[in-house]
Amino acid sequence: MSEFVAAVIQMRSGRDTGANIAAAASLIREAASAGATYVQTPEMTNLLEKSRADLFAKIAPEGEDTGVAAFSELAKELGIFLHVGSMAIRTSEAKAANRGFLFAPDGSLLARYDKIHMFDVDLPNGESWRESATYGPGEAAVVVGLPQALLGMGICYDIRFPALFRAQAGAGAEILTAPAAFTRQTGEAHWHVLQRARAIENGAFVISAAQGGRHEDGRETYGHSLIVAPWGEVLAEIDHDEPGFALATLDLSQVAEARRRIPAIANQREFSIRQTGRETEAAE
Repeated sequence: MSEFVAAVIQMRSGRDTGANIAAAASLIREAASAGATYVQTPEMTNLLEKSRADLFAKIAPEGEDTGVAAFSELAKELGIFLHVGSMAIRTSEAKAANRGFLFAPDGSLLARYDKIHMFDVDLPNGESWRESATYGPGEAAVVVGLPQALLGMGICYDIRFPALFRAQAGAGAEILTAPAAFTRQTGEAHWHVLQRARAIENGAFVISAAQGGRHEDGRETYGHSLIVAPWGEVLAEIDHDEPGFALATLDLSQVAEARRRIPAIANQREFSIRQTGRETEAAE
């Protein structure tokens, strides 16, 4: 099958994991009813909570997590590939994982991915984020085989690290993903250009479901969930920050065509860096 329908789910996750899972499930059902056979939810589908103490009071190890069980059952019920962009999963008393899950139509877990790049930044508007204080970074990139295509898993801040997506494309990935909870400030500046750049430079589809709006913990996210084609066209967008879903039909032949027209992956070469310029002053 060279074509299939993909959907992005946009959410405004809050502090109640049960309510968040229910909200996601409702939108997933709507997207599946509209014809989607692959559905993606955003980063932190199960919980957005700034307070570290409150976060750890609400999350569980993967084997005990109610969201993992619920989404597995939902994928099976609907007969879809369900990509839960990420959930907060306890890995120890002191650390959690920002972990994405991809469930098959029979409910089995096809792949999991722990976010590699931690969002440790101080923004010009005074916002300060230290993701590494709570979450342990992943160590491995993930490419998973679907019947339609190979799919590379990423999460949010990963989108700013082109080497991750180039490595996935080099391994054969035709679909790249970056489900996110982008801050409004960085989203307004960079969201669209980053998504389109990763698509264009790799000749791949990019699918990124997003959080949007003002959340219960006070943060504000950008929304604008996107599906981008290999030539850089935006195929689907939720053009606001409200919850909802959007669909697009992906024609996988466009990947081969884009890579034929601009064979950047095939033309890539290893190189060294030679540093030249003004010499430093000799020590006195």
